[in-house]
Amino acid sequence: MLFPVTYRVNTAGHMEVGGCDLVELARRHGTPLYVYDEATVRQRASEYVAAMGSAGQVLYSAKAFASPRFLRIVEEEGLGLDVVSAGELNLALKSGSKRDHIHFLGNNKSREDLEAAYRAGATIVIDGAYEFELLRDIVPDGKRTPVMLRISPGVKPDTHAHISTGQLDSKFGFSIESGAAFKAVSEALQHPRLEVVGLHSHIGSQIFALSAYEQAMDIMLDLVVRLRDELKYEPRKLGAGGGLGIAYTRDDDPPTPRQFVETIRHALETGCARRHLKVPELVVEPGRSIAGPAGMALYTVGSIKDIPGVRRYVAVDGGMGDNIRPRCHRGSCRGRLLPRDGEQLQRHAATRGAHGGRRPRHRDAAPRNVRRLDRRRSLLGPRRPRRPRSISTSWR
Repeated sequence: MLFPVTYRVNTAGHMEVGGCDLVELARRHGTPLYVYDEATVRQRASEYVAAMGSAGQVLYSAKAFASPRFLRIVEEEGLGLDVVSAGELNLALKSGSKRDHIHFLGNNKSREDLEAAYRAGATIVIDGAYEFELLRDIVPDGKRTPVMLRISPGVKPDTHAHISTGQLDSKFGFSIESGAAFKAVSEALQHPRLEVVGLHSHIGSQIFALSAYEQAMDIMLDLVVRLRDELKYEPRKLGAGGGLGIAYTRDDDPPTPRQFVETIRHALETGCARRHLKVPELVVEPGRSIAGPAGMALYTVGSIKDIPGVRRYVAVDGGMGDNIRPRCHRGSCRGRLLPRDGEQLQRHAATRGAHGGRRPRHRDAAPRNVRRLDRRRSLLGPRRPRRPRSISTSWR
């Protein structure tokens, strides 16, 4: 779905989300402005939880979007959190998240990060061998802290190279292919300050082909067989990460959260049965697929440039600082004009931001008479600083 579930066009001809007129929101708060719809967040989160049932745990990946109220909403729907910095951890705690429902991830955790994670009682997902020594110093004698180890299964999903993370050539995790994963688990099991509760993997983001998760699960379970046979260890938890893609254009047709969870559950349960393994608790960590469909970004049109027979450029008051995906991941997304009353969309234009860049990444519907708004009497009010802010509909 391209728009939040509460999206509609109201009697004024304006787009509305969560009962809030988007033109009014932009006028009141300025642009760029992020808007999130509570109903969509709850719907997506609850679909994950229902599909998981008693088979495991769903964690919301806070790096997708985090604000105190947003995190309270996902927790109310039964999700835990994964965080990647002491700042996100602090936000999670201030939002009232349960400490034992928080996982702390990251490939370059600082000593301060690990100290904060230990104090909070979060499960630490170890991403590199250097964390073993840091935790030896941080965790007091006689104490153990729960950890999972991030494993790289050697799977390269069908997604952009910059967001593919499960292959051998990756900064993330311990590679199964190179033997580093087996060695890391062996070292962790002998570590006097660690309680190894499970293994974690994450193969990438914006993935539509669920077969990549089945392949990764098979490889992970083969490792578990070796751990059982040689180290007498079977993990209580097995993390499959997140990465489910979402629709940015009408051409995108991603799987649903239910299909995502059921595919991974089936691969886990049948794979364990074939290998005579105990079925561990499954952990999945969606982020984009919860926040993305619920969110919209509002901008104000600025300069317009027509090149006859070539292209029309419509510039907005945002850019890479608030929408970095098109430049870094060569992504496209659909834009809509918030029309003046009675205005019809008649042609396409290349939407550009206020920052530098070489090529247009969006071709969106724009009216022939789209014009730069008078800065003194803009329909959206006076121009504001370019740092984007966010508000959430339905929980005002």
